[in-house]
Amino acid sequence: MTEPTAPLGVPEDAPPPGPAAEPDPAAEPDPAAEPDPEAEPDPEAEPDPEPREPRPMVERIGLAFVALLLAVLFGVVSVASWVGGELFVAVMAGVGCVMTIWVGTLTLVRG
Repeated sequence: MTEPTAPLGVPEDAPPPGPAAEPDPAAEPDPAAEPDPEAEPDPEAEPDPEPREPRPMVERIGLAFVALLLAVLFGVVSVASWVGGELFVAVMAGVGCVMTIWVGTLTLVRG
């Protein structure tokens, strides 16, 4: 039995891997790199957008009503799962019910 000369998935006639490439100092800096915290802000940069206005009360009530309907559905699934013996599904649906009520309440309060 012969041993393979190349790792699996690499053709036998593939060139050997070269040394790791060193970064080119003349290359442009990586745009994904973190900005320098001591650098001065760009004067040509656009200013921050205007602060958002709260939603109208009618829209907030409507969104809270939708959240309440979904919370009721989660609650029904939770109770049905508990009765059926599926405790994991019951707990997950219960958590979904609580989180949906939480978000609906925040929608009403914060806008």
